[in-house]
Amino acid sequence: MNLVKTQRDSEPDDVLATSMAMVASALSDPSRVSILCALMDGRAWTATELSVVADIAASTTSGHLNRLLSNGLVICLTQGRHRYYSLAGRHIAGLLENLMGVSMGTPKAPISSTPVYLRYARTCYDHLAGELAVSIYECMLREEWLEADGSELTSAGKMHFEKMGVVLNSRTRRKPCCPCLDWSERRFHLGGDAGSALFTLLLQKEWVTRTQGYREVNVTDSGKAAIYRLFKLKIT
Repeated sequence: MNLVKTQRDSEPDDVLATSMAMVASALSDPSRVSILCALMDGRAWTATELSVVADIAASTTSGHLNRLLSNGLVICLTQGRHRYYSLAGRHIAGLLENLMGVSMGTPKAPISSTPVYLRYARTCYDHLAGELAVSIYECMLREEWLEADGSELTSAGKMHFEKMGVVLNSRTRRKPCCPCLDWSERRFHLGGDAGSALFTLLLQKEWVTRTQGYREVNVTDSGKAAIYRLFKLKIT
């Protein structure tokens, strides 16, 4: 058996390794990470808005955004004279959320300075994250609305979603349902199309509201009553 790797055989591996290193390098700067975290709310931001979030000069922000663009982490949308930036897709949001979980789990990681209200409920791109989202996910597992691995809604889950008015997209290319690791709780919340559809319903019913320009999510009084009725979760 010939175990010697030829130069031709090694080329694809070398290209992949180089590409991965470039992406990792793009993620190694705290200012760029701040920009990406801001974009985790699923909306498009201007360079000026992102410079405020990252607390850096506008000229510096432009360089950081170009670096993120060149590595496929963000996209730029032009509307009239304005340019808006957003994450390149849900896969980038998932990558960032997983990195947050890894970072929070490292022994030498600093104590989180994330405000309590942000840890309780926030957006994870297009679905709900935080302590509330984790509690809802665990309730759905207990009530057997989800398969044990969280990969799919059960028949009971689909029935309850339909009863709530959650509109699922049967033609989507994304996963219909999946567990998403919550970086602050280090447990899972509901992701995939089901997670997005549920969050959309919460917004449409005005059971939750979003804080403009931030990932923070607030639960309204009617939302507290609805969440208790649906998931037996008491919110004070």
